[in-house]
Amino acid sequence: MTIKQAINNSNIDFISARNILSYVLRKDKKYIIINNEEELNATDFNKFEEYVKALKNGKPIQYITNTQEFMGEDFYVNENVLIPQPDTEVLVEQSILKIQEIINRKGKAIVLDLCTGSGAIAISLKKHFLKDIEVYASDISEKALEVAKINMKNILGKKHEIKEDEKNIIGELASDSSNEITFIKSDMFDNINLKFDIIVSNPPYIKTKVITTLSAEVQNEPKLALDGGEDGFKFYRIIRENVEKYLNDVSYVLMEIGYDQKEVLLDIFENAKCVQDYAGNDRVIIWRRNTKNE
Repeated sequence: MTIKQAINNSNIDFISARNILSYVLRKDKKYIIINNEEELNATDFNKFEEYVKALKNGKPIQYITNTQEFMGEDFYVNENVLIPQPDTEVLVEQSILKIQEIINRKGKAIVLDLCTGSGAIAISLKKHFLKDIEVYASDISEKALEVAKINMKNILGKKHEIKEDEKNIIGELASDSSNEITFIKSDMFDNINLKFDIIVSNPPYIKTKVITTLSAEVQNEPKLALDGGEDGFKFYRIIRENVEKYLNDVSYVLMEIGYDQKEVLLDIFENAKCVQDYAGNDRVIIWRRNTKNE
């Protein structure tokens, strides 16, 4: 069977079929289009059919190809991490503005990405500022931190390998390093012992009962990264109750939120402001801590 026939007979959309074949053949998308009359060997065709079946059964294509594009980079993802979404780029963009403000005032910024998952937020910020910021990234899941370390190596060029039996994944951040992130295994703030200028987070915020009503693709993502408790605000409350102990005098907290959570969160985070995403949905809450008279 040819590439073209395999795609046409797959009964999935062309882009997904092309991406899966590109992954199976280890060829770029251009190759798939130019060589669509090429015969597939039995091994590749069987693998393609296996992945197509998985896709039809609700497995996200990002978990099949282990790739998701975010902020112009290809991030490695698997079933242990939430798939970074374009909406979260607004959180990164707003964080960049606030970090630059801190750098302009202090010369350097210390940043924490709370609930880092794949590391997409932390790595995107580090890539943008390099030596001008120190970045720490925490997660309760060791497996998620393993994924984040892979992405740090792939995108920031860190020269080390992950050990399979690594139990406590905490990296050492050299003071003069421009391409390293400190990863901390922590249930929210439990193992955090520093103060930061910026804390950024995309915490779980879906109501527990709502998760089972979502698409099969979303339900295949880790529940740990989705479940925001009975009302969806569990982790925002934890952040508000504890965050001031981990912030410098003039600092910011930036969080992704659900499209319908703005009003409650503006009550929890007094005097905060909300930024919309490009679709016009409420997406990012920005809260400023100021203990100085300016």
